[in-house]
Parts: sequence; C-alpha cells; structure tokens
Amino acid sequence: MKPLHHAEFARVWIPDAVEVWRSAELTKDYSPGDAALQLQLEDGSELEYKLNPKDNTLPPLRNPDILVGENDLTALSYLHEPAVLHNLRVRFIDSKLIYTYCGIILVAINPYESLPIYGEDIISAYSGQNMGDMDPHIFAVAEEAYKQMARDERNQSIIVSGESGAGKTVSAKYAMRYFATVSGSSTEASVEERILASSPIMEAIGNAKTTRNDNSSRFGKYIEIGFDRKYHIIGANMRTYLLEKSRVVFQASEERNYHIFYQLCASTHLPEFKALQLGSTDEFHYTNQGTSPIIDEVDDAQEMQTTRRAFSLLGIHEIQQLDLFRILAAILHLGNVEVTGRGSGNCSTENCHLTVFCELMMVSCESMAHWLCHKKLKTATETLNKPLAKTEAVDGRDALAKHIYARLFNWIVSQINKALRSSSVQHSFIGVLDIYGFETFEINSFEQFCINYANEKLQQQFNLHVFKLEQEEYMKEQIPWTLIDFYDNQPCINLIEECMVSTLIHALIHMPKGSDGSWAQKLYNTHLKKSAHFDKPRMSNKAFIIHHFADRVEYQCEGFLEKNKDTVNEEQINVLKSSKFAFLLELFQDEENAPGPTGTVASGRTKMPRVGQSLRDHKKSVGLQFRNSLNLLMDTLNATTPHYVRCIKPNDHKSPLMLDRAAQQLRACGVLETVRISAAGFPSRWTYQEFFIRYRVLMKQKDVLSDKKLTCQNVLEQLIQDSDKYKFGKTKIFFRAGQVAYLEKLRADKLRAACVQIQKTIRCWLSRKKYLRLRRATITIQRYGNCFSLRRTKAAVVIQKYQRMCAARRLYQRKRAATVLLQRLLRGHTARLRYRQLRYEQKVVVVQRWVRSWLARLRYRRTLQALVYLQCCARRMLARRELKKLKIEARSVEHYKKLNVGMENKIMQLQRKVDDQHKENRELLERLIVVESSSVSELEKLHSQLEALQGVEEDARHLGDQVSTLEEELGLTREELERNRKVGCSSKNGSLFWHYSIVGLSFFERCKELFFCCTSHSCCCAPQEELQGAVDVGLLLKLQRRVAELEQEKLNLQSEWDSREEQLQQDHAKVPRQELESDNKRLKKDLNDLRVSLSLGKGSGRASPGAPAYNVLLEQLSSITEELEVRKEEVLLLRTQLVNLEAFKYKESLNDITHSTVPTADSLFYMPVYVSVLRSPTLDLHELNEDGELYMVYEGLKETNRLLESQLQTERQDHAEELQALRAQLQALREERDQQQELLTNTLKLPQDGRVHTALQHEISRLTRHNVDLMEQMDKQDKTIRKLKKQLKMYMKKVEESDREFFSPILDNKASEALSSVSIIRKERHCQGMLECRKEDESKLLRALITDLKPRGVAVSLIPGLPAYILFMCLRHADYTNNDQQVCTLLNSSINSIKNVLKKKGDDFETASFWLANTCRLLHCLKQYSGEEAFTKHNTPQQNEQCLLNFDLAEYRQVLSDLIIQIYQQLIKCMESILQPMIVAGMLEQETIPVVLGLKPTGLRKRTSSFPEESSYTLDSILKQLESFHSTLLQHGNDTDLVKQVVKQQFYFICAVTLNSLLLRKDMCSWSKGLQIRYNVSQLEEWLMDKGIQVGGVREMLEPLIQATKLLQVNKKTEEDAKAIATMCTALTATQIVKILNLYTPVNEFEERVSVSCMKSVQALLKDRQESPQLLMDSKTVFPITFPFNPSHVALENIQIPASLNINFLTRL
Repeated sequence: MKPLHHAEFARVWIPDAVEVWRSAELTKDYSPGDAALQLQLEDGSELEYKLNPKDNTLPPLRNPDILVGENDLTALSYLHEPAVLHNLRVRFIDSKLIYTYCGIILVAINPYESLPIYGEDIISAYSGQNMGDMDPHIFAVAEEAYKQMARDERNQSIIVSGESGAGKTVSAKYAMRYFATVSGSSTEASVEERILASSPIMEAIGNAKTTRNDNSSRFGKYIEIGFDRKYHIIGANMRTYLLEKSRVVFQASEERNYHIFYQLCASTHLPEFKALQLGSTDEFHYTNQGTSPIIDEVDDAQEMQTTRRAFSLLGIHEIQQLDLFRILAAILHLGNVEVTGRGSGNCSTENCHLTVFCELMMVSCESMAHWLCHKKLKTATETLNKPLAKTEAVDGRDALAKHIYARLFNWIVSQINKALRSSSVQHSFIGVLDIYGFETFEINSFEQFCINYANEKLQQQFNLHVFKLEQEEYMKEQIPWTLIDFYDNQPCINLIEECMVSTLIHALIHMPKGSDGSWAQKLYNTHLKKSAHFDKPRMSNKAFIIHHFADRVEYQCEGFLEKNKDTVNEEQINVLKSSKFAFLLELFQDEENAPGPTGTVASGRTKMPRVGQSLRDHKKSVGLQFRNSLNLLMDTLNATTPHYVRCIKPNDHKSPLMLDRAAQQLRACGVLETVRISAAGFPSRWTYQEFFIRYRVLMKQKDVLSDKKLTCQNVLEQLIQDSDKYKFGKTKIFFRAGQVAYLEKLRADKLRAACVQIQKTIRCWLSRKKYLRLRRATITIQRYGNCFSLRRTKAAVVIQKYQRMCAARRLYQRKRAATVLLQRLLRGHTARLRYRQLRYEQKVVVVQRWVRSWLARLRYRRTLQALVYLQCCARRMLARRELKKLKIEARSVEHYKKLNVGMENKIMQLQRKVDDQHKENRELLERLIVVESSSVSELEKLHSQLEALQGVEEDARHLGDQVSTLEEELGLTREELERNRKVGCSSKNGSLFWHYSIVGLSFFERCKELFFCCTSHSCCCAPQEELQGAVDVGLLLKLQRRVAELEQEKLNLQSEWDSREEQLQQDHAKVPRQELESDNKRLKKDLNDLRVSLSLGKGSGRASPGAPAYNVLLEQLSSITEELEVRKEEVLLLRTQLVNLEAFKYKESLNDITHSTVPTADSLFYMPVYVSVLRSPTLDLHELNEDGELYMVYEGLKETNRLLESQLQTERQDHAEELQALRAQLQALREERDQQQELLTNTLKLPQDGRVHTALQHEISRLTRHNVDLMEQMDKQDKTIRKLKKQLKMYMKKVEESDREFFSPILDNKASEALSSVSIIRKERHCQGMLECRKEDESKLLRALITDLKPRGVAVSLIPGLPAYILFMCLRHADYTNNDQQVCTLLNSSINSIKNVLKKKGDDFETASFWLANTCRLLHCLKQYSGEEAFTKHNTPQQNEQCLLNFDLAEYRQVLSDLIIQIYQQLIKCMESILQPMIVAGMLEQETIPVVLGLKPTGLRKRTSSFPEESSYTLDSILKQLESFHSTLLQHGNDTDLVKQVVKQQFYFICAVTLNSLLLRKDMCSWSKGLQIRYNVSQLEEWLMDKGIQVGGVREMLEPLIQATKLLQVNKKTEEDAKAIATMCTALTATQIVKILNLYTPVNEFEERVSVSCMKSVQALLKDRQESPQLLMDSKTVFPITFPFNPSHVALENIQIPASLNINFLTRL
C-alpha cells in the first residue's frame, strides 16, 4: 500500500478485542520508518497505534462512505476483513438488508424475525430479471440458476451452507418454493405441492432443538428438482448425508431429541395412539436428558397434525403411518430398558418397557432380553455366548435404537423419493444442497471431523470454480493472465482422508480391540512433523489438531473408533428379523445388499456383515461410506454450474437484527477467501461508458475525444502513473484494490474545489449586489439634499409659465370662434341636402313596403300550408314514438314498480283474485259435470242410433223376405198368364195385365224403398256411401236398359236429368262464386288491417295479447274456423241434394203411373211395354239380383254400422282426452291457488318494505312466466298464420284461375287492383342503409371482414369502424325481413371470428386495437339504432327511421360488452409485454443528466448477468412507444374516453414497474437518482400535456413515483423533516416509505445517510396509517373499463364499400 494513502485525515481499521475492528482517523501523515501511527477514535479519544517492527504492516484503510452499504462486497475499493464486516453491519443493522453479494456468493444473515420479502409479489418481481439488476436475494440466485439451465442447457446446483442456526434450511426451502412458483404447470399438477410437503416431514424426523437453533437440521441433504424440456417441474429426488444418530440416545443440556418423538408424546390422547402406551416426554430416557422438552411458540400436537397431513399428501397411508409411529414408540420404550449388575450384565425380562418394546416389535421377549445382555463369539472350533458388562449392554441397547431409527429414516426418505418420482423423462435438474457449514466447538469429535472434511471438499470445489471464472473473465477481456495465489487445501484433504480411511480401517482390521489412545499414537507417528496441517496439543495425548482453511480445530480421539465402526449386535438384528411385524421386516429387508434410499449410504446407515463373515472382511466403516458418498456428491456438483449461498448466524442469543459473531463464520464459509482472491487480482471493473460518466469531472475539455475508450486511456495514464494498477480490456477497465478509492478521492477533491469556486462566485455576486444597493441609497440622499437650493429658481419658472399661458389662451379663443362659425354654415348646408335625400328614400321605402308585404303574404300562405303539412307528419311521428315509449314502459321494470305502488291494496286485490279463482274453479267443475252429463246423453243417443240402425237392418232382412214372397207370387202369375194366353180373352187379359202391373210396381216400390233407406243411412255416416247410392241408381238404370221397349223413354229421362243437373249446378255454382268473391275481398281487407296493425306495433318487436295485431289474428282465425264449418255443411247439403235429385227423377216417372187413376194414352202406351218387360217369359226375376245388388245394399248397411261405431269410439276418445285436459287444467289452477296463498302468507309475515320488495319480485317473475307463455303462444300463432297465409295464397290462386275461366274482364280488373294494393304496402317501408347477405355468403363475408383483414394492410385506408358498419347493415336487413335465424347466425359468427383472430394474433397491439374499436362501434350501432329513447335522442330523423324493427338485441349488447372487456384486457397485456423491458432501462438506468450524476462502482454481479447486454432502451424509446400506441388507437377510431383509459393503465404500469424496481435496488435510492427519475417523469407529464389527456386521473397514476423521487431529494435529518415526509408521501404506503429511507445511499461525499432519529420519527408518524402492508405495487392490476355511449354521425346510406374488401356479393338496398 502506498504511504500516500495513509496521510492525514485518512481513516483506517485497527484490531479490537471486543468489536474485532474499530475505525480511527490519522491525525498526522505517515512517513516510511515511523514506528507508530497517531490516531483519533470515533469517540474522540487519541491513540498511538504501534506498528509491527518485523513487517511494519500498516492498518487497512477504510472505504469512502459512498461505497459503504454496497450490494456486492467486490465493489468495495479496499477489500479486506474489516471492510466486509462493516459493509455487512451497515446493510444488516441500518438498512435491514439480510442479503449481500460477495462475487459469486450470496451472503445471507439470519434476521431472527419475519420479513415481508418472500411474498408472491417479490417472486414476480425477480422472475425474468438479471441477477445484477436487482438487490441481492435468494430469489435472484434461484432465478439465475433457472435461467442458466434454460439458456445453457446445463444442470445447476445451489450450495447452501452455514453453521447451525444460520438459516440454511429456510434458504433452501425458499429456493425450492421459487422454482415451484415460476416453473409453471407440469404434467403432474401436484408435484410442486409434494416437493414443498416433504419439508415438514424431514424437519420432524431430522431436525432437533440445540442450544444454537430451535429447529436445527441434524443431517445434510441434496435435493434434485427435475424439469422437462419446457422447464416445468416434473419430480424430485433427495439424498441425505450424515444423520446425527447419536442424538437419538443422547442430548446435551437445553437440547432435545428429534421433533417427531415430542410430537408423538404430545398426541397420546388420540385413540389411535392408545396402544403405543406412551406418556409424557419426561417419562422416557431418550427425551428427558436435555431437560428442555418445550420450544417457545411451538405446539407439538399441532405440528403432529401437519406431519401426518404431509405423510398423506406424499402417499404414505394411514396404516403405514401408524406402523411408523409404532416403531418410534418402541424406540422410546427401548431407551427405558434398565440393565442391572456390576461385573456382567443382567437384563431382567420383567422390565415393563422391554415387554412393551417386544409387543410393539412382535418379537420374543426372552430372546431380546438374552441378547441385550450377551454377545456371540465365534472361534475356530466353537461359538460362545459371552455376558456383557453393564456399560457394554447399555451401549448395545443404544446402538440398536440408533440403528432402528436410521433404518426408519432411510425408509421415509425412500418413500418421499417414490412420491416425488415422475414417469416423465427428466431433461435437466437443479440441485439444492443443504449441508453443515464448518464447525468448531470446545469439544470436537468424529461428527465435526466428517463435517469439516465435507466443507474442505466444498471449499476446494469453490476455489477452483472462482479461479475458473476469473480466468474466463481475463481471457474474455484479453487481459494478460497472471496466476492468482489462492489457498489450495488439497494437502489438508489428503491428510483427512488418510486419517479417515487408512488409519481407521487399519485400526478396524488389525486392532479390533484397540483403543482410541493407541489410534492417536498411530496418528502421531504417521503425520506429526510430516504434514504442515497436522499438529499435536501440548497437554493431551488423545487429541490432534488439523489446520483447516477456515481455522485450526482440535479433535478429541475419544469415541472415534466406536463411532466409525457403529457396530450393532448381530443377534439383536436377527431377533428383529424374526418378528411377525411386516413393516419392521420391510425395514430390514435385504439389509446387506440394498443401497441407501437415496443412492448413497451416507445417511448414517451401517451395513451389517453377513452371517458367518468375520470382521476381517472388507467392512465399510462410517468414514469410508461418508467419503464415497461425498465423492459422488462432488462428481454431481462438478457436472453442474454451482451457485453459492453462505448463511451467517448473527448472534448466539437469537436476537433480531444484532450482529456480533460474523467474522469467524465469514472465514469458515469462504467469503473472506473470495475477498482475498478478488483483492489479489483486479477486483474493481468498470465499463468505459461508466468510467467516462463517473470521472468526467477529472477530464479537461481538450482530453475529451469522440472515442470514449481512448479518452479513458489517456486520462488514466495521467491520473495513475503506475500502469500495473489498472489494465484495459475490450469492454472494461480493471483496477487493483484501492485504485477506485484513489480516483474517488481525486473526484471528491475536484468537486470540492468546484464547490469552493461556485461559492466564491456566488459570494462575490452577493457582495456586489449589496454594494450597488448601498450606492443607490447614497445617490438618493444626495438628491434630496440638493433639492432645497433649487426651490427659488422653480418659483420664477412658475410665474413665466402662467404668463405665457394667458397669451396663448387668448389667441386660441379667437381661432376657435372663427372655426365654429365656418362649421355651422357648412353643417347647415349638409343637413338640407341630407333632408332632401331622406324624403326621397322615404317615398321609395313606402312603395317597397307595399310590394314586399304583398310578396310576404303570398310566401306566408305557402309556408303556412307547408308547416301544417309538416306538423301533421311530425305529430304522427311523435305519436308513434310515444306509442313505442309506452310499450317499452309497459314492459320495463320501472313501470311495474310504479304500478306496484300501494302493494297492500294489490295484495288485497290478489286475495280477491284468488277468491274469484276459487269461484271459477267451482264453475269449471260444474261445467265439467255438465260436460260429463252431456257426454253421457250423447252416448245414450248414439246407443239409440245404433239400435235404430239395427232395426233398419232387421227391416232390410224383412224386405228381403218380402222380395222372395213377391218372386213366388210373380212365378204364380206367370203360370196363370200361360194358362190364360191360350184362352185369349181380351177383357180378362186387360184386367190381368193391370194386376200384373200393380204387382210389378209394388215390387219396384219395395226395391226403391230399400235403396233410399240405404242411401239415407250412408249419407248420415260418411260421404263415401254416397257413391254407393249412385251405384244403386245405376243398377236401377240397368233394369231400364234391359227393357228394350222402354229404351226411348230412358233416353228422354236421361236427357231431362242431364239438363236439370246442369241447371242445378249452375244455380249452386253461381251462389258460391259470389260468396267467394266477397270472402276474397274480406280476406284482403283483413290482410291490410293486419299489416297496418303490425306496422303500428313494430316497436314492441312481438305482438302481445291485447295488441291490435294479436286481436286481428284471433278474429281471422275464428272467422276462418267458422268458414270451414259452413263449407262442410254446404258440402253435406250439396251431396244430399244430389242424391235426392237422382231419386226424384225416377220417383216422378213412377208416380205418374202409380198415382194416376185413369191412365193417359201415353201411360197406357208405355205401361204395357214396361210390364211386358217385367212379365216377359224370357226375363227371370232372379236376374234382378244377378250382380249382387241386394247383397251390396246389405254390405252397405253393415259398413254404415261400422262407421257409426268408429265415430262413436272417436267421440268417446275425444271426450276422454278433453276430460283429462280439463282435469289437468283444474289441477294447475289448484296448484297456482295454493302457491299464491303461500306467497300471500309469507308476504304478510314480512315488514312493510320487505312486503313491497317481495311482492314486486314475485309479480315480476309471474309476468316473466306469463310473457314466456305468451311468446310460446305467439310462436304457435305465427306458425298458424304462416300456414293460413299459404292456404290463402293457394285459395287466391284458385280464385284467380276460376275468375279467368268464368268471369268477365271486370273481375280481372278488380283482382289486379287488389294485387297492386299489396305491392304498394310492400314498398311503403324505407329500406335504405341495408346490405343483403345470402346465407351461403355469410362465411365469405366473415372471412373478408374479420379473418383475413389485416390492420396494417387494407384496413389502414378504410374509414374507422367500417367492418362494424357493414356487419350492422347486414343485421338491419335480417331484422327488416324478420329473419331471426340470420340475425343470431351473423352475431354469433362475428363474435366467434373476432375471438379466433385475437386468439391467433393476441400479441399484436394493432390487431387488438383495431378490433377493440370495431367491436365498440358495433355495440354503439346496436344501441343507436335500437329505438330506445336514451340512445336515439342524438339521431337524425333519417337514422331514427333506420332503427331495428323486429328484434330486441339487448342480450347481444351484453355479450359484446363482455367481448370488449376481454379485448381490452388482451390489449393491456400486449402493451405491458412491450413496455416491460423498456421501463427500468429508460426510467431508472438512463443517465439523462450525466453532468450532474455519475455511477457508483459496480460489483462482480453487475458484470456477470445471465444474458449479454440487450439493446439499451432510453426514455425516448418509451415516449416513442407511447406515441405509437396513442396514434394507433386514434387511427383505428377508438373513442376518446377509451383511449384515456388505456393511457391511464399504461402510466399506472410504468409507475408500478419503476417503483417496484426502485424498492428492490439500493443503488437507485440516492439524491441524484431522485433528480433523474423526476426529470423522466416530467417528460411523461409533458407528453400528456401535448396530447391533452392530463386530466381524468391519468397524471395521478404517477403520483407514487413522484412522491418517491421527492422523498429521495428532501432533507432527512430533523423532526420537522420527518413530519414533512409523513405529510408529503400520501400516495406511498408506510412500508414503502421506510424501505426507501432504509435503501437511501449517498453517491457523493456531500450527501448524508438518513439519521436514526429521523427514521424512528417517520416510523412513529406512520404507524397509525390503515393500509396494506404490501411492499410492492401490483403491476398486474387492471382498472375496470367503461365505454360510454358514443353515437355515430355517419349516415348508413352514404357508406361506400371499397372494392379491396372483395365483398361485392352483398346487395345494397
């Protein structure tokens, strides 16, 4: 060190017996050769510090104050032990920062209190950050390991070490928690939970209370956390090392056994533990030795529940847990087994604890008692059972207990590994090693020997890794490589391995009965004076000393050999193996060959020799096992990239935030060795940019070149003459220790000189101002003194002034009189001229007035007519609006609320309605009874008709008999005619002929009667029987045709029949045609009325009961039904008339014959011929029935009966169905009555307000149900109407055809007039502003407008919101055509297409902005054209005419609102991902004012970040990005309010990220950084002012950051300053204020730290605040979005669709 540094006022560190190191200041310059230094301590006392005369070593220098409290110890200019201790003390005690970097090491000091630095918000803040960019934290180390694993695809390891109570387990737990949080989901969702659940189990079976730590881990563990290719956690594996088995059987004072024993004893009250026969921990020898069974604030019973839940979560079921607790209980009972006797052991089998032990283990009590007191000795010829001494028996008992516990420990670890094992393929892993640190106690034994051996190996690996990193850094920067002299502990490792392996195995094999003393002598003979690391104590022959890297440790040899052997009586193990306890057998299964559960035997498990194997076999000792497992661990660590965490225990009292014993631990954990290695090389490293900014004040203007690297080189050569003190790399400057402090001193001197110059100039300026002020005062006094001598001169001047004034006044008055005269004459002349002009103009005005009045009256009459017409139109429009409003109000809830005022009266009305309903029910019941009675009477009538039909059938049979009788008579008559023919008497022949005619006619009448009887019955049954009647008439005509003589008569009758039928048809056709014409006109009128009613009720969307359209439809339906019944009756009447006409034709001809007493000539002429036919000998009477006519008549009767029966059955079925429907309706009415009665009862029980509210709710629900029913009825009526319309069209078509065939052209004109009226109605609706889209073109439309539309392509040239306008115009057409299916399809498909586009391109800000604007516009269009008054008041008349007609899309408006919120959140997420990397670099790290500011020295972490330096972002980058966001939002047509909300969210995110980073970065909390950040915030405020959006709460989003910058800049010394801080920082929480004050660090020597008194005052003032204790702002917060209604002034009919959209398949209407 140069003597220059030890000059006057230099501060140094001197050793101290109490404080280790004390600070002092030189009062006199040091000169080489001085024997002492003159110092002044901090308390003001003087001290003469004697130097060592041998080496004349000077005390270490103290770092400048601006370097104190650094995040990285390697950033200190002077690297030595006192500097490290002081820096840690300042951070830990003053700033409450427990983490500090020391190169590649993270130093963690146990705070012994809970700190709010491990929450989810802190994890999110560190996730994705570079290690050097944030304050030191265990999360930063975990993030570094995670990122390097993903980047380098190399396994990582985190080595956590430290002595007991330093916080190793907690640090490892937080590291694993970080991995479980940031690694995301995996194939097995509960892996993270299981990994974290293993901690309480391992703490229960492996942790215990010691004098140093209430939860001390008594084993080492290495956990490998496995990741898949996506770097998600898929599993884990645990390896344990060196379990402290001796704690099972022995505990020192104030210590405890493992927690699980105390948890078990605290749970003895549980029923499942009754069989274990446990009691208090004071009753058992293995738990009462420490006399401290209780840990403060720990409930062992509650911890037992936590342990059991963790067991269950890891798959260890209840039965296995009980077996496990059974073995633990057996170990406790085994410890209470007493051994009696002196010379030889004697274990009594009557010992109750031995009995319980054997019962729990299910082994023979006699065998166990025997082998507890005996051992088996094998000789060459025989085997002997040797009794054991009492001490040997007790040691054997304890060895058995330790062995059982070790086997149980290994089994639990194996079960945990099974639960954490994954079936997926592991791609990489991160290992977390939690192991003892270097230990040295007053008495050190075999355990400390193994622990320190492991630390020697880890330190060697650490030294090699640090050496490798240094070498890589030098080679990367092309610095000449200089071998750094670092401590090589390989000789010490070799010595330990020889002591552990060679000598111990030798003692085990060659000296089985050797003692620890003999083994110590062996060590002395082998290593004393031969190894520099081995030594012998002066006062002991059973101890040895090893010089470790951290300290010299004295080990006591007592117990070394026994602990190394760890022997267990083989016969005792055999007794346990003979147990019937399956779980115990599982523990000892394949003990000889099975490896440890973690792949190593280092967990303290002892391998037992096979039966019959001698001790001379190569039995592995504990030391050899530990060495092998440690070598395996080192191989694993060497294959990974290590990260080091060194935990420090601050004090032995477990007091929070007190540091008094860190020096030894820093030496032991290698921190000071790291400092020494760093100090031996070039510890301080600056980039050229950082050096230029920091030391710009040391450069002259001529030295500043464009090449900053060359500038730095030139300046350094001038400032530091020794070139070995620094080296220039490619990107950095490397300084040796102390050089940065020297540069800082030069910089401080230069700034101090500059301050003096500034002060001098300011003082000069102030003095000159004072002088000038005095000079002006002197001149003023002199002026007032000289005033008196000038008064006389002033009086003379006044007299002269007044004299001259009088002369000038007289001259002025003469000139003024002349001027006034001239003006008067001139003005008179001008006035006369003006008078004449005015008279002329007045005449002209009169003429013009009369002409204009006549024109005005003419124009007024025309205007009046137009106004009257316009008023009519306007009033009609207002009336329609009022009607629509009334309809809307009728359906609105507010209307129901108004109607429901006075609910009590309505409740009474409802009660009366219920009574009326009861009356109606009784009436319906009576009607039902009447209907039943009528149905019974109808049934009786049908029975009577059936009996009548049966009588008719009997008559038919009787007529058949008569026919046969007549046939017989006819035969007899024939015979008589044959006899009389021969006689030839004419008179007799005439009488016979007449008689024969009478008989024939009687036969014919009987046949005709039968025919008409059948015909009448068939007409009553069904129309089909009429045809049968026609067939019977044909049969009678066939009889006529058979009569050849009456052929001419038949033809005449036929012609007469034809003529009459034609006349009848014409008569009947004429009447229906006229009726049809009238019906057609009436139907057309009804159709017009229906259209008018629908047009009047278009606002409601659907016709409700009582509406005009609904009434018209009901009237039409009833009229059509009546018309149908009338037409049916007419058809039956026509058919009856037709049959009667046919019968009348033949009956008339017969009546002429039968009823005439005197036959005419014609009748006499025809009668002989007819009778001759009947009496013809060739005509057989059976020929009358030869075609089965009578049979056909009979079958007709039978068919008639069947039809009547089927009709009767159908009527019965209809009656039953109707009866069932009436009963169901009656039941429904009863249920409704009961429900209303119950509702009324419940309502009356409520208070007055509750009654109204409840009644209103039920009324609304009832109306809703009623509305649903009416909508269903309306749908049915719509279907009926459509069906009737189709029938009407068919009917009209038939009418038109008949009109064209039969009617005159007049009727054609009438039809054309009717058609023209229909076409006029269709055209009277205004159809502009609509686009027709066919169903098959909908997919093409959505693809062109949504899927394939690029915001940066075609959409740039479109008017804002054009896709939304086009979609809405298509919706208008679907609404106009009343196509509800197309409306639903268009809206659903559009929404789904937008979601798909955002899902594919959700990370594109322009896409999200574009569809946010269009979705909002579509929503506003649905509101604007909904017809609701709240949205249509800003519309133009044309826009009001274009409102939706048929559908209410309020539900789709809600769906679109939800979609807008989703798009907005996606837009914010995209924006945050773009801004995230810019904010910290632009707002915090950029040096916008480099002349004022300057960087502090940085440590190793800043230059070894995970990734190479990214493209630097500046504040301009943020402003440009904000400008891009703002312009994009406006270009896409987003509403101004929506844009303000987006900007507000952007500024909140910027503030949150900046403030969170500030709260986690100590290097940013300084006065100069506060100035820089405030300047950056002002730039953001200027941007807001330029955009005109500084109002609306946008600027308030920056208020927390603004107050944080003010907090960094204000004074922080006195009580008044504390009050000012508490008053000013209202937007910051108390936690944030205290954190910033703790982090505040001076950058220059002129700044001061926050005083302790000010800090306490601030905390006292802020303690009453009621706010969240959360430290960081939630950057994920998204404010609720509101999108107020913004109507569009764009006319739909004027929108032009560009051809570039390729949607020319749409048709504009």
